[in-house]
Amino acid sequence: MKRALISVSNKEGVVDFSRGLAELGYEIISTGGTYETIKEAGIPVRKVADITGFPEILDGRVKTLHPKIHGGILACRTPEHLAELETNEITPIDIVAVNLYPFRETVARPGTTLEDAIENIDIGGPTMVRAAAKNHQYVVIAVNPARYEDILSELRSTGTVSQETRFKLACEAFTHTAAYDSMVSAYLTGLTGEKFGDTIVLGGEKVYDLRYGENPHQQAAFYRFLTPGMGLPDARQLNGKELSYNNIVDTQAAWDLVSEFDQPACVIIKHTNPCGTAIGADLEEAFVKAFGADPLSAYGGIIALNRKVDADTARKMAGPFMEVIIAPDYDDEALEVLRAKKNLRVLSLPLADSKGWRLRTVDGGFIVQDDDVDPQELPMQVVTSVQPQPEQMDDLAFAWKVVKHVKSNSIVVVKDGVAIGVGAGQMNRVGSAKIALEQAGEKARGAVMASDAFFPFKDTVEIAAQYGITAIIQPGGSVRDEESIAECNQAGIAMIFTGIRHFRH
Repeated sequence: MKRALISVSNKEGVVDFSRGLAELGYEIISTGGTYETIKEAGIPVRKVADITGFPEILDGRVKTLHPKIHGGILACRTPEHLAELETNEITPIDIVAVNLYPFRETVARPGTTLEDAIENIDIGGPTMVRAAAKNHQYVVIAVNPARYEDILSELRSTGTVSQETRFKLACEAFTHTAAYDSMVSAYLTGLTGEKFGDTIVLGGEKVYDLRYGENPHQQAAFYRFLTPGMGLPDARQLNGKELSYNNIVDTQAAWDLVSEFDQPACVIIKHTNPCGTAIGADLEEAFVKAFGADPLSAYGGIIALNRKVDADTARKMAGPFMEVIIAPDYDDEALEVLRAKKNLRVLSLPLADSKGWRLRTVDGGFIVQDDDVDPQELPMQVVTSVQPQPEQMDDLAFAWKVVKHVKSNSIVVVKDGVAIGVGAGQMNRVGSAKIALEQAGEKARGAVMASDAFFPFKDTVEIAAQYGITAIIQPGGSVRDEESIAECNQAGIAMIFTGIRHFRH
């Protein structure tokens, strides 16, 4: 007799799969809600309890943990093992279709308690999955409903499932239980408040394959973490082609920066650096200012906005060639305008709090750190005799938000809520300052400047004075701070120390 054990949380396709197996002569055994679903479809099915001779106990915590189940799954089809099965009146199980309790969905729900989460930690399911995957030479394991039809097709055409398919299904099964355990581990560890334990387990599911990676000769794929929380993989794509690797990286950079602002804001990113950042009375004004700061660099960039996009803003954005637009929402007319550009990728994603930490890979491993978030109250210590004016303080606060999103060494020049000059990723700080100030040009006169790290020498202040900068914000902490302070006082420049560094490598 051929036997299939089916016990699934995700019941997609389970009726058709069960019917197909029954037509092929399989006896189906099942539990709980799956049993009821199959039975109601008019398909012959037996309860696992009838096979084991033991009822479900402990509110269903123990259902399949029994030798008549696991002996049937784990037995090799050798004379010795088959004899043991016969002695113990155990029937071999040839197919196992199991997927696990909805732990991820449970802990993502608002108000979920620890008790709720614990009751959704599956025990019997992973045990059966691992047992069947281990014994895949003799047992077919299906954890993904998308595989049901392939299994049935092979059974119908050849009467069996090939070893190649069995092996692939076993790999998928072990990945399934590993990912599940990673979710449980992450959730429970998160409750302890411990950020970086001795071991960290990361689970991810594929969003889609990418056409290529950073360059055309590199393969790549896009994944989402299995832990609860919204992020870029959850964005709704409302128009355009699939995102590329570089689109994804740049869109995240844009979203990180635009999320910093409470006022209507627009950020334009090229190669992870902001070439345009501005705030305005509304989104349209913010976009016009951001794009106008460096229209040459903005070409082919990524636009991020922190408000619902209206039609007027959409018409402005639809003019130049851009790769991606991301915003919390769009009104109907705005979407109509943007969808007229069929290749423009339009994304919708709710604004959310910080992700908590960031990960970077190295050969053979990875490094993890907290997200770069300023304290609620920055020190903002004025260290010069020259005092900043109130309007300068607004621009300094704006510049400080922007500079931490620019590749180090970074310098940002700001005037009237617009980043008019950006110097990114130079090997020395004065080099970044020259790039930012030259880009700002005459507009730099009366503007403010931010630096992501301290000035090792006074030369950055000297060049800022030549361009007419009136206030500077920087972390402070150099052994030569007094030289920079003295140079500021001599040039009539106010300087503020924050005590916080914002390297971005």
